[in-house]
Amino acid sequence: VREVRDAKDSIGGGVSRICRNVPAGWGEPVFDKLEAKLAQAMLSLPATKGFEIGSGFAGTRLRGSAHNDPFVRKGARLGTLTNHAGGVLGGISSGEPLLFRVAFKPVATIGQTQQTADLSGNPVELAAKGRHDPCVVPRAVPIVETMAALVLLDLALRQQVRG
Repeated sequence: VREVRDAKDSIGGGVSRICRNVPAGWGEPVFDKLEAKLAQAMLSLPATKGFEIGSGFAGTRLRGSAHNDPFVRKGARLGTLTNHAGGVLGGISSGEPLLFRVAFKPVATIGQTQQTADLSGNPVELAAKGRHDPCVVPRAVPIVETMAALVLLDLALRQQVRG
């Protein structure tokens, strides 16, 4: 990051999150899917450009026979062997840890001179001045954690209302 800052540039990156002890049964199969609520919360963060849960995009390169999560006994409960689904099956929490990742783009405001256009369409050069973060990822970690906690709290309250 220092090298990027010294070059007056920026980089993107990702934040991975594991949420443990989420009970099975939170979420809905259609409009309020757990992964959709998490994605909405994460994609509302500034500079966010991607969200994946479980095996995510890497899972698209697997066959169903390799990607399926067979159920197995895990002590006193049933769980999945691999958790490729990231703790969500059919929009509902499975009782396995929630695993997700959020991708952040490089910050657009950099100190290097860049070509752009004015309101009339004429070419102009622009270089930002002042202090700008070369990477938002370190600042994003507690925000991702908090947004995940808010989504899970909302689902816990909905579950409590149902009885």
